[in-house]
Amino acid sequence: MNRPEPLKPEQLYQRIDPARIPFRRSDEAEAFAGVLGQQRAMRAMHTALGIHQEGYNLFVCGPTGVGKHSLVLQHLRQRAAAMPRADDWLYVANFDETGRPRAIRLPAGEGRRFRDSMNKLLDDLAAAIPAAFASEQYQRRVQALRDAEQAKVDKAFDALSREAAEAGMIAVHEEDQITFVPARDGQPMTDEDYNRLSDAEKERIDQAVKTLQGRLQDFLRQRQQWHNAMHDALAELNREVGMFAVAHLFEERRERYRDHPDIVQYLKAMEADVIDNMSLFLPENPGERVDLDAPPFRAYRVNLLVDHAESEGAPVEHETFPLHQHLVGRVEYQPQMGVLVTDHTLVRPGALHRANGGFLILDVLKVLQQPNAWESLKRALSTRCITIQSLAEIYNLFSTVTLEPEPIPLDVKVVLIGERSHYYQLLQADPEFGKLFKIAADFDDELARSADSLHDYAGLIATLIRRYDLRPFADDGVARVLEYSIREAEDVTKFSLHLQAVTDLLREADFWAGEAGAETVQREHVQQAIDEQVARQDRYYRKQLEEFRRGTLLLDTAGEAVATVNGLFVIDLGHFSFGQPARITATARLGDGDVLDIEREVELGGAIHSKGVYILTAFMASRYARNCPLSLSATLVFEQSYSHVEGDSASVGELCALLSALAEVPVRQSLAVTGSVNQHGQVQPIGGVNEKIEGFYDVCREKGLTGDQGVLIPACNIDNLMLRQDVVDAVAAGRFHIWPVRTIDEAIELLTGQPAGEPDAEGHFPPGTVNARVDERLRRFAELRHEFGKGEEHDGDGKDH
Repeated sequence: MNRPEPLKPEQLYQRIDPARIPFRRSDEAEAFAGVLGQQRAMRAMHTALGIHQEGYNLFVCGPTGVGKHSLVLQHLRQRAAAMPRADDWLYVANFDETGRPRAIRLPAGEGRRFRDSMNKLLDDLAAAIPAAFASEQYQRRVQALRDAEQAKVDKAFDALSREAAEAGMIAVHEEDQITFVPARDGQPMTDEDYNRLSDAEKERIDQAVKTLQGRLQDFLRQRQQWHNAMHDALAELNREVGMFAVAHLFEERRERYRDHPDIVQYLKAMEADVIDNMSLFLPENPGERVDLDAPPFRAYRVNLLVDHAESEGAPVEHETFPLHQHLVGRVEYQPQMGVLVTDHTLVRPGALHRANGGFLILDVLKVLQQPNAWESLKRALSTRCITIQSLAEIYNLFSTVTLEPEPIPLDVKVVLIGERSHYYQLLQADPEFGKLFKIAADFDDELARSADSLHDYAGLIATLIRRYDLRPFADDGVARVLEYSIREAEDVTKFSLHLQAVTDLLREADFWAGEAGAETVQREHVQQAIDEQVARQDRYYRKQLEEFRRGTLLLDTAGEAVATVNGLFVIDLGHFSFGQPARITATARLGDGDVLDIEREVELGGAIHSKGVYILTAFMASRYARNCPLSLSATLVFEQSYSHVEGDSASVGELCALLSALAEVPVRQSLAVTGSVNQHGQVQPIGGVNEKIEGFYDVCREKGLTGDQGVLIPACNIDNLMLRQDVVDAVAAGRFHIWPVRTIDEAIELLTGQPAGEPDAEGHFPPGTVNARVDERLRRFAELRHEFGKGEEHDGDGKDH
């Protein structure tokens, strides 16, 4: 078996020649107007937005930082600009059912004009009505009605008085009371005169009073009827005068909006209500004017819910705080006389109202986090109308009487933005989701590297520099940004499309160029920005390096040790991740074929890590226990590991530690290894290869570089290498090495310095090789186990079996 050769420096970092950048300075570049690397997603967006059928809303998914929001917003605004303006929506009073305000649709801009027209109408009413009732003609007609009533009353009272006189009585009218008293010579009789009358005369007077009381009751009823008739006539007069005063004002507006039946109907209802409540417009004191801001007049105000008078094209609404009421609207209340009151003018729009006729952008995670917001959104999209209802009503939290505004028809494209995991979880968990969001636009997070994509990416960088008003970047500065993008993609054949990280780097490089007094941003300024980003976040990393240097964290970078391998893992701190070595140790003894993963036993190991241990156990059985039982009991552990361990990237190291323990062959501690292994002993790729290599290099540097140190990586990870310059320089100087390995045998040979050994046709390994030693010891374990088994049988019945 040929041992792998260490990688050359040029394989460790893909440097971009500044000559390949299509400009010498970014301010010389033409603006990049395309969409970089998202053609599939944009095609999906085009399809979803172009199909005007129910359920064709859009879910935009992809990792954070790839520019989903900005691209979606840009695309929607471009599309909306070519669309007609959305309609205005108003709420007006419902004079038949005050708790159910009516919704009215008007073309864009007409809503504002109608509202202003109605405000003018209210002003005109407040002037015209008092003027009509203050006119001489009206006063004469009122006086005529009152005089006519009074004449009838006077005539009837005179007849009653004459009848009383004929009966020897006088009708006395005092303080709205009419009484009858006996009379003599036309004058009321005194009490002394009455007492001197005979009983017969008194009896006659009593009978006369009774008769007159009956006549009086008839008179009073008749008077009340005349009074009521006068009031009816006065009311009819008021109505006639009021109609005369306001009819032309309403008729003018009905004629103006004759093509809008809803408005014509509303104006008729309002006119009838104004005439019925004419007294509202009459001031208490002549010459004054009623307060049109008083609560009674709110019924005649127009609530312009959505106003597109100044809009251009269809609306594009981005709701960043999608509470239930921020989506579907709300009804507000005002305190009045110690109680909360509301009316149609206190109805407030939601994002769905403002986006109606256009597009609404929402962050799906924010929607899901708000109570009832997701259900309210689905209900609106399913019913295709917006119903304003508070959470208190939905959950019956209180019984306050509120409004039920008329639902508004909904015509909107909703664009949800989130991670891919959100899309697939909703698709699986919510049956309605797939019906309402039929198309997903999946944004890529990487772009295939080619001459054309490099040209486009450089153009995009120049456009971003110009957009954020940064200093011009030289071609070598742009090249360094592109190299950063390759590192972010963790693939030398790709560029990362995490544009947020690239944009941040551009801004920070511009700052450091300014600090240096440079007119243009050079490669060194970009590198300084990268170094500063790391330095801001590497406190914990530096602390760990110190612990390795002081020996608190045990790790040898020189010498040899049996059953001890330097493994590598990655610690992710959000915006910063780094590699760190750790000792992997193994023990091996006679047993029943179990390999104990201590991390799993103490619940510090994840499922994938446990799977890796099971796989290496299967490899052991497949290679060394084909003809005999695997009579092994082994343990594997990450030493000084006190946090959760997940992933299978340490399985090569764990397997090599176990093989070292079985073969009793020492492992070079100057090397570290990373990689996962399958059941056939092939080494598989892993993530974070750059961080792992750099992490071990830093520890070796802290403890002293010897020229023997290095890292074993899966050969499949060569295309992922974009190492720091100091690591590349160390490799070029022969002070550090990186070996690609394809099989576990290649790894064990490099770690032990001894041949692994390949089996012959009968499955036997060459004597003295590592595999031969492992095989011999496992056979010895099997023999010992068999002997122990015989001994137990003898102990059981005293006979040979």
